[in-house]
Amino acid sequence: MTADALLTRHAGAWQAATVHPFLAGVRDGSVPADSFDRWLAQDYLFAQALVRAQSRVAAAAPIADIGLLAGGVVATVGELSWFEDMAARRGLALDAPMHPTTRAYCDFLLALTYAVYPAQITGIWALERTYLESWEGARPGAPPYREFVERWTTDGFRSYVGDLQAAVDRQVEASVGEQAREAEDAFLWVTHYERSFWDMAMSG
Repeated sequence: MTADALLTRHAGAWQAATVHPFLAGVRDGSVPADSFDRWLAQDYLFAQALVRAQSRVAAAAPIADIGLLAGGVVATVGELSWFEDMAARRGLALDAPMHPTTRAYCDFLLALTYAVYPAQITGIWALERTYLESWEGARPGAPPYREFVERWTTDGFRSYVGDLQAAVDRQVEASVGEQAREAEDAFLWVTHYERSFWDMAMSG
């Protein structure tokens, strides 16, 4: 099984995670400002959990993947500062309580750090690829949101996602039995939580 095979086998779940009215609203400018601010505040909290999960996964990863994962840690730390700058521009305080949907996704990230490595790298790849495809679908983005769309559609981010996918292929193709099932489960949980996150942002 490969990463592309996961995308094909679970095409419906993947589309639900990457095509959403929230993203369409970012593209045409119709997303309500309070919905976008809710997403920003909650994604900031999620990014904090993600950088901790990335760090734990990198620490125990195969040597071949440590540099790739460490680069993801550095990028996510930088993203936290960027979120703070964007929130300040919007006059948004990033002190919102964590929404139950965000909490569930963060709990999943914590659980992922205790999984076998093929599941860990699959989960990280899946959430990053979800972001890439979701924001590509929102291109070019209405003027108030264009900087957000541009951030996750750069060649550099696309290359990072591609490198993660290559790492997934190395791991999953060599996995059998329970390890392969755990990797597939990680992929499916990411699609579930990504869809739920867009729903939460749109409706609260």
